[in-house]
Order: sequence, then C-alpha cells, then structure tokens
Amino acid sequence: MDIDIPEVKAEVEAAFQEYERALVTNDVAILDALFLNSGRTIRYGIGENLYGYGEIAAFRAARPSTGLQRMLERTVITTYGRDMATAWTLFRRASSAGKIGRQSQVWIRTPDGWRVVAAHVSLIDAP
Repeated sequence: MDIDIPEVKAEVEAAFQEYERALVTNDVAILDALFLNSGRTIRYGIGENLYGYGEIAAFRAARPSTGLQRMLERTVITTYGRDMATAWTLFRRASSAGKIGRQSQVWIRTPDGWRVVAAHVSLIDAP
C-alpha cells in the first residue's frame, strides 16, 4: 500500500481545510455534505455520541453558532492508498482557556468526493 501519495494527500488536505472553514463559520450545509450520509457514520463529540448521519446533522443544526473560532496545532493528515485517510489535529479556543481540544477523523473517497465516516472530538487540560 502506498502511503501519502502526493496528489491524494493534497485532495484530503483540501477537504480538511474546507471542513475547517465550514466549522468556524457554521456553514451547516458544507459540514453536512462532508460527512458520509450513512447510518454507519459516527461522531463522538465533547458531550455527545452520535450514530448515523441523521443524528450528526441534527446536532449540527442545533449547535450554537458563536465562539467557533479556533487555532489548529500539530495537524497530521495521512493517506492510505487512494481511497482512505486519517486527519488528526489539536485545537485551542478562547472560550476553552486552559483546555486543549483533540480531533480525529477518518475520511474515505466516494463518487461525490472525500467524506468523513468517523470523527472524535475531546477536550483535556492543557499541559
């Protein structure tokens, strides 16, 4: 298996950046579009465990739209072959002083482009 094929890695990095822009601007349509519309898609959040696209979309629709700006650190995107990738990043928000966030995502290539099939977000005390 080829890891980090340059053109594939560039595609996933672009999808990840699109997700980040949508996240901090609360562009729910783009956020929804970037998750695979499947009952098998999972997102574990800071205070919620979401199973299936419907639960994830409902969470996004109800999420507050303020205080979303954040700074990313140590982002690592790795591709495996041409159709699967992982994205890991740390983040900090002014509203979460003293905490550091952790986000991980599993992305797959679909006929409609790259989509998240599993995600996890958590907060820990900053070291």
